[in-house]
Amino acid sequence: MTETLRIAALHRYPVKGLSPEPLDSAELTAGRYFPGDRLYAIENGPSGYDPAAPVHQPKIKFLMLMRHEALARLDTRYDDETRTLVIREGDREAVRADLGTREGRLAVEAFFRRFMPGELRGPPKVLTAPDGFRFTDSPRGYVSLVNLASVAAVEDMVGAAVDPLRFRANLHVEGLAPFAELDLVGSELVSEAGLRLRVTKRTVRCAATNVDPATGARDLAIPPALQKALGHADCGIYAEVVTGGTVTAGDRFRIEPTA
Repeated sequence: MTETLRIAALHRYPVKGLSPEPLDSAELTAGRYFPGDRLYAIENGPSGYDPAAPVHQPKIKFLMLMRHEALARLDTRYDDETRTLVIREGDREAVRADLGTREGRLAVEAFFRRFMPGELRGPPKVLTAPDGFRFTDSPRGYVSLVNLASVAAVEDMVGAAVDPLRFRANLHVEGLAPFAELDLVGSELVSEAGLRLRVTKRTVRCAATNVDPATGARDLAIPPALQKALGHADCGIYAEVVTGGTVTAGDRFRIEPTA
């Protein structure tokens, strides 16, 4: 019997380090990134990023949860059509800005100067990814997946509930044994409609997973727990899109092992 997995949930992260946005479905294109994902980043002081010749930059050059857990206290939403980012702090709307305009980007930058002045290494700056580039943690992090059974196993390791959103993946999958996804590198995941993803690498977890995505509290130590239990800090995988198509919550993918 062919092994399969099921898509339990989909998320995108329009601005690196800020809120997830749940999706019912997404249209994936061969060789491209997950749609609407990591379109923007907030530069934490000059990074050397050149939009005319973009190259992958380490995440420490941007505002990100690994070091700036206060970001989790913000609720953000992005509208593709109007390029509008809304930032809510608590029960108030702090910013509503068109990221396609200089004025809009300046408004977001001013907000972060007020919100976290002690954590800035220099002026914050909104960076926009040009076509074919994204502000992902991995240079080839086209689509990220996390296995919900692995998340449940992490709960046993740390003795506490673990929200899968701590792992900031595009696709939450179920139907696999805990950490079985780590053995899928090189395999292809094929949907009934013909969407095909090739698993390219494991995801090494950093201290961002220690931050509660609802409260911003740095309350767990997940990478050390993984290291102690497994001898590594891997949990989740990256994949690239080989054949495009629509992915929807509830879709099943068969696993085609490496030849």
